Amino acid sequence: MSEDAQKDRVDRWLWQARFFKTRSLAARQVSDGHVRVNAERVTKPAAQIGPGDVLTFPQGRQIRVVRIESLAKRRGPAAEAQTLYADLTPPSEPAPARVGPRPTKKDRRDMTSFRDGDGSE
Repeated sequence: MSEDAQKDRVDRWLWQARFFKTRSLAARQVSDGHVRVNAERVTKPAAQIGPGDVLTFPQGRQIRVVRIESLAKRRGPAAEAQTLYADLTPPSEPAPARVGPRPTKKDRRDMTSFRDGDGSE
């Protein structure tokens, strides 16, 4: 196989791996400078990537870090897409635990009337 056979566009791969709903969304993330390949920022959606490269990009409220394991021939189902990469994203901190049960509707009304100084019960 030639060198080009093991390369693909970064926007197409992100779309095929199902990180973005459309290819144009993936291309926009790259164009806006939000994607890094091997710790270097890329701004061209046609930037070439291959197996072994590490991508860093924001997705929702977290920063994703993935290592490309293989390239795709098509955008397949999610189970197939998950075989394209190894997720290196550090685990996020868990949300703080609640300190008791959630207040009921009556409890919230009582708190509101107490806070407003209504005095009526």
